[in-house]
Amino acid sequence: MEFIDLESPSITRPILIAAMQDMGDIGNLAVQFINKTVGTTPFRYVLAPYPNYVIDRGGFIEFRQERWEYRYAKNLITFGGGLGQPQTNGELYDLCKDVISIAKKYSVQLIYTLGAFHTERDLGKNPISLATTTSPALRDQIKSLGVEMTPTSSVISGFNGLILGFASTAGLQGIGLYAEINDPQIPQYRSVKSALELLEKLTYQKFCGLDEFDAMGSAVDNEIDRLKRSGNS
Repeated sequence: MEFIDLESPSITRPILIAAMQDMGDIGNLAVQFINKTVGTTPFRYVLAPYPNYVIDRGGFIEFRQERWEYRYAKNLITFGGGLGQPQTNGELYDLCKDVISIAKKYSVQLIYTLGAFHTERDLGKNPISLATTTSPALRDQIKSLGVEMTPTSSVISGFNGLILGFASTAGLQGIGLYAEINDPQIPQYRSVKSALELLEKLTYQKFCGLDEFDAMGSAVDNEIDRLKRSGNS
């Protein structure tokens, strides 16, 4: 992987929100929305090795190198978005180490990540988001705010889990916000909204336009219903 600096922003002690594509596309959609809403500016990016696949766009293929961006605004750094995650554990570890390096460079006090929590519970239109943290003390602090914590012992794979482990070993505090989803294969727009609402609560940020996720969720529901009717006719 290549790491390219564009500028060195004058920010100190920001929060860092780092998330990548995962089940239901929670992390990617959340970071994209924050960048759009807040109006962040890119200052560094990562070029991944070329993927071991091509994308068939229906009669023609797309083959391109993945790019993940660091962006900033006042008191905020974001990282991630884009399509996919690193293809090997080595690349994933290198990426996490780079995020931690940037966090230390700008004296980040708290790292947030967002992702999916796969459940069999019938969510309807009201998924909730659960939190986990890098320490028992931070867990108790977050729990005291009325935040529901992840209920059982489990493995959180990929960047949106591993970054918390790297934060912990580096002496940084981190919080993972994981929105409930039922279907990992379909973008879960209402779940993205749930995760962002919890992020608002914990960071005292305000993200305008979250209702657009309800509209996109309804559009997905309507398309699924249409396909079901078509299949039964």
